[in-house]
Amino acid sequence: MKPIFSKIRVLGTAALALFLTASCSDILDEQPRSSYDPTFFKTEKGVEGGVTSMYAHLRYIYGQAYYYNSCLTGTDEATWGWSADGNFKDADLSGVGNLTATTCRSDALWGTAFSNINTANGVIENGAEVGVNESLVSEARFFRAFDYFLLVQTFGGVPLDLGSGELKFNITPSRTSVRNTVPEVYTKAIFPDLLTAIENLPANPRVTGGVTKTVARLYLAKAYLTYAWWLKNPNNIPTYPECQRTDPDGHDAAWYFQQAYDVAVTAIENPGPFGLQESFWMVNAGPNDRNMEILLYADHTQEDEYYNGGSLSYGGGGAPDNFAGWMMNWNYTDARSADNQAVINRIAEQCYGRPWTRMAPPLGVFTKTFADKVNDSRYDGTFTTVYRGNWSTAGQNWESVTNANGMKVKEREPIFSFVFQDMDKIDYAGEGSKSNLGAGTLPGRADWVLGLDAVGRYVYPGLWKLGPYRTDNGSGAGQPNAGSTRPYNIAKFSELYLVAAEAAVEGAATQAGKSARDLVNVLRARAGRWTYSNAEYKEVDRDFSAEMTAATPATIDINYILDERSREFYGEGYRWFDLVRTQKWNEYADSYVICGGKGDHNPQTYSRTIEAFHYLRPIPQGQLDGMEMTEEEKDAYQNPGYRD
Repeated sequence: MKPIFSKIRVLGTAALALFLTASCSDILDEQPRSSYDPTFFKTEKGVEGGVTSMYAHLRYIYGQAYYYNSCLTGTDEATWGWSADGNFKDADLSGVGNLTATTCRSDALWGTAFSNINTANGVIENGAEVGVNESLVSEARFFRAFDYFLLVQTFGGVPLDLGSGELKFNITPSRTSVRNTVPEVYTKAIFPDLLTAIENLPANPRVTGGVTKTVARLYLAKAYLTYAWWLKNPNNIPTYPECQRTDPDGHDAAWYFQQAYDVAVTAIENPGPFGLQESFWMVNAGPNDRNMEILLYADHTQEDEYYNGGSLSYGGGGAPDNFAGWMMNWNYTDARSADNQAVINRIAEQCYGRPWTRMAPPLGVFTKTFADKVNDSRYDGTFTTVYRGNWSTAGQNWESVTNANGMKVKEREPIFSFVFQDMDKIDYAGEGSKSNLGAGTLPGRADWVLGLDAVGRYVYPGLWKLGPYRTDNGSGAGQPNAGSTRPYNIAKFSELYLVAAEAAVEGAATQAGKSARDLVNVLRARAGRWTYSNAEYKEVDRDFSAEMTAATPATIDINYILDERSREFYGEGYRWFDLVRTQKWNEYADSYVICGGKGDHNPQTYSRTIEAFHYLRPIPQGQLDGMEMTEEEKDAYQNPGYRD
């Protein structure tokens, strides 16, 4: 990775720089350039091009599977899977690897974010001078705050001066750097940029997928919430660069919790074109992508490789491809029928896609997080739990195959299922139990079954949410090896309810009808509304909203909020940030339970060593190597715990 200060990088992306043309289209009209000369920002077209590149830069962070891994592996949501390499084992902190400045994959964020920040600096400095409206410049303000917010949560204090002064467009190569403190990053960059953006951004997006007041309010509320926790510091986690946990503006944690609540509620009450979907399934279903609940996404398309930002036929496992969905996808194609036929093929449908088995869900995901699988639709709307025969996509025209218990299975009927009922009755050793994956049988069922208490690193429910969806498959398998052409969802309207609820449980004064319990119950009621069942493979009309809201505790605490956040956003890349923000990482993830390879039905407990310094990621080694500073200065630049 190239150091951020060693040369001028104006663009938010290295290989795909994009800019707006004077088009009447309501979508971003992207034209590739290999580089921009700094004088380009002295033109209206250049400023517009810089803004468009900021949307493109999202593809190099979101959907990038190694960065995705750094946001989940090592938490209660994910551990390493059977085919994991060091990228994933190192992040687990369970003794199978070592997280260092060289191996930590948060490096994917560092270079991309700072490159984009410099682009934003150029746009902000030159926008008014070339006659660009402040509403467009405020898109750059949003993205500068967005990137700094990611960076400060991940690494602690980071530099505001990229070589030409704080928050200035850098046109002078520099090989030295000074990190600002956490309060400086928030109060000099993040808060002012977001406040200005809220004032000037439109309520309705300028272009499809463009940033608005609502998404800026969400990020301001999240930033206030995160900074409030940083000031509170309940478990005395160290910060770096070292500084007093005091606010330059004289406010305390309670003030910022209140601000987080107020801003989030304002966004809920002034949604613009945004709002909640009728059901949880509808939020994440491929046919319903870019729906009104999604505030920000890294976009892709199946229509044109040029605009997709990656191949439409093959994914090489690198950005800007959207390939995060491969990681927690087990190799279901290993499943065989009782007569040893390959009956489940890799296809470009949301339940299937490309399996990499690099990450796996621990058993606690199923026993604790998604304990209610009957009323709460979020379990069914998160995982693929039933794998169906699709042999015709490989050219086979069999009428049926013989499967469990000697019974016949037709195309699109279940071949392999994960079950949570009658787990004690599963026969894993009987005459009818000849699954090559160690699954068993239940009387009267033609599908192999595996209890959720026997989920392991090799075989586990796949992550349906991030699965591919394409409409150009025809009658075949489509392009299952390509990166997903779906947008990667980054921010959702639903999070506003949980941000406000979290601030409320931390002491923010609430409005009538918007207590923590009220806010949580909005999402829980929605979770009880079923419009489709993935397991049953059909539309349904069920309403367990009353049961869901009745089951909500009378008093909500932070642990319940964290559980709800995992139920709502499981596998989307939120979890490490949630546990670090609240300083609950050790409490939630210092041990986990999982089985091993295929046929292993014996859960084992694994311990993690999560030390205080792990609450910050290391400054990437590539950054340190590129700076012309003494070894002592580089050590001082690095976060403690990761120094040589």
